[in-house]
Amino acid sequence: MMIEIKPEIVCRQSMKPSTPTPPHLKTFKLSLLDQISPDIHGNMTFFYPSSSTNTSHDFFHKSKLLRHSISKTLSLFYPLAGRLRDTATIDCNDEGAFFVEAKVNIQLCHFLDQPDSDLMDHFLPATDPTTLELSNDAMFLVRFTSFTCGGVAISLSLTHKLADVSALLTLLQTWSSVCRGLTDPITPILIGEKFLAPRDELSAISATVNIAAVKFVQRRFVFSASKIAELKAKVDKEFHHVLQSHPSRVEVVLALLWKCAVATKKQKTGSFGPSVLLQAVNLRKRLSPPLPETAVGNFIWPFMVFACEEKDVELHQAVVQMRKCLDEFNNSKANMFRGEGAASAIMGAIKERGEFFRNNKEMTVYRCSSWCKFPLYDIDFGWGKPLWLVSVNKLVSNTVALADTRSGDGIEALVTLDEEEMALFQQNEQLLKYATLNPSIYA
Repeated sequence: MMIEIKPEIVCRQSMKPSTPTPPHLKTFKLSLLDQISPDIHGNMTFFYPSSSTNTSHDFFHKSKLLRHSISKTLSLFYPLAGRLRDTATIDCNDEGAFFVEAKVNIQLCHFLDQPDSDLMDHFLPATDPTTLELSNDAMFLVRFTSFTCGGVAISLSLTHKLADVSALLTLLQTWSSVCRGLTDPITPILIGEKFLAPRDELSAISATVNIAAVKFVQRRFVFSASKIAELKAKVDKEFHHVLQSHPSRVEVVLALLWKCAVATKKQKTGSFGPSVLLQAVNLRKRLSPPLPETAVGNFIWPFMVFACEEKDVELHQAVVQMRKCLDEFNNSKANMFRGEGAASAIMGAIKERGEFFRNNKEMTVYRCSSWCKFPLYDIDFGWGKPLWLVSVNKLVSNTVALADTRSGDGIEALVTLDEEEMALFQQNEQLLKYATLNPSIYA
């Protein structure tokens, strides 16, 4: 059953920090890792069931609480209320975040029964041209939507210049606890250039995202705990033999998705082509000394896993390879981000990666990020925990984003591929043996 959503924007307003940013903090210098991050916005949407019978009064009350708490939260995350001046500088001018209140003409349960990723745009703050224009390059936008049943969606759009998923979690934890009235919320650690100063020679070039004209689609695949256990059992013996340990949930799910994506490519082109999988890792706990989890900024770095021949994407082979590459990264690369030579080591690594891709144009690149183990389902603004959360990717193809299911033991994979490949991928028998394509959130 196709549902038709008619969104209606009720109001739009700019949100200033509750206390002005002091003069000595007016310029915030980003770290080198933020400087090389693309100037794009990431998004996440949380869906909450109705918490009362008087829905319109309830929505008005929640909206007021959200706006009030955004203001207070912005005082703690003051760079987010500013504007980007260049690739490495935020002008903390208190121009503020941007808040949109909207409503849709359907019930939440109808939408969540089979969440259609093509309809997700209706909940995002930055998909509406008027909002974009009025928000005046805001780094943090929120859209609060009410459903006819009283359920709500909170969608935020946040600049990637200052935040990876760990920083987004810190922001959400602080904001939701302020909204619930807690007096001592988590305070972010705004490190910026104190971690690693930005480089002048990079100020002119920002990492741009090459948005191709190819039509691509995002689909959701859910792996239950029992299916993940089956996958693990399939590779455990060989994995343990080589590495004396056991594969993780993320490793087995990702290995299967990669194998099926490579098979799809072969089906489309007629022959196997080499590929590389880039996996983003959280550097905070891997550095020595480690950074606190509440450090705000981009502290992620990808490590690469290669498949030069078809046998490299066999499940056991891919999983072993992933762990070996991760171990190698942890043991030898993670510390290049600290100490005297850090900046030149990073610049060298970026250059090397660029050269590799220029010399290996025939390689298909897949990118993966995992939010598993991040307690995103605990985000409670005062009306309970979310039924579902999702992040929509409209920017780059060949990506996999993994998140825990609400129960915490399954994995939800959001896969983005070009349209033609996705049509084949979502029919892959091996994939469908372990994953369910877009099941109901209530399943």
